[in-house]
Amino acid sequence: MSASPASAQPRPPVTALVLAGTRPGRPDPLAEMAGVSHKALLPIGGVPMVLRVIAALRDVPAISRIVVCVDSPHLLADKLPPDVLLLPAQPGGPSASVLAGLARFGTPLLVTTADNALLQASWVEEFLGAIAPQSDMAACVATQAAVQRAVPNTRRTYIRLADVTFSGCNMFLFRTAVSARVAELWQSVEQNRKNPLRIAWALGPLVLLRALTGRLTRAALYRRIAKLTGARAELVALSDGRAAVDVDKPDDIVVAEQLAASLPPIHA
Repeated sequence: MSASPASAQPRPPVTALVLAGTRPGRPDPLAEMAGVSHKALLPIGGVPMVLRVIAALRDVPAISRIVVCVDSPHLLADKLPPDVLLLPAQPGGPSASVLAGLARFGTPLLVTTADNALLQASWVEEFLGAIAPQSDMAACVATQAAVQRAVPNTRRTYIRLADVTFSGCNMFLFRTAVSARVAELWQSVEQNRKNPLRIAWALGPLVLLRALTGRLTRAALYRRIAKLTGARAELVALSDGRAAVDVDKPDDIVVAEQLAASLPPIHA
């Protein structure tokens, strides 16, 4: 997990990819509850989530282009700003859509999700500024302590390593071309998410054993990813635990509405 800011050298322009698709099959229950075609259009603080995310990304100087990846793009075309590009979501899931984004737009590619409804430009800038210069790929996280300090009434899913416990913040930077191999590894795990034995085969039984026994460290995880993909990956922890709150279930809507009222207003 990065603790010091990266070099002050100019960074290349970043394309932001917002994942707004739904998994094949039954419509998203939150979308059905809100009476909208996509969960991305569910309003938080009176503004559709995807527009909140776009507004935050617009305020990040490093981001030069915003792309929304969604199934049935024509259903969202008239609801998004005209300069936002649309990319069809891939049937293979989020990792397949990320790979499509990398193939189309290259790197650096910042990936986030439409249900990351509380996203703030300052969080994106903190994340980008803290990534080590030698990293090929970075994942944004918030420590359990930061989340519980900022949002004590939320229930998050935590990943426990030997030296840190954290929750994901739905934000990733694919910084170099080799980082696509991390997305390919993600795709392998995602396709087998209901088969633990195949996931163990993809990540390695020793890594899985260490994780289950609480002995897997960040350094060991980074080494394993590098061995599998050739890419240098890192976890970057944000200072604001609110960054870990997304909208994935009804309880999250209540929490997000409460938090949105305390954040700067969104001008979508």
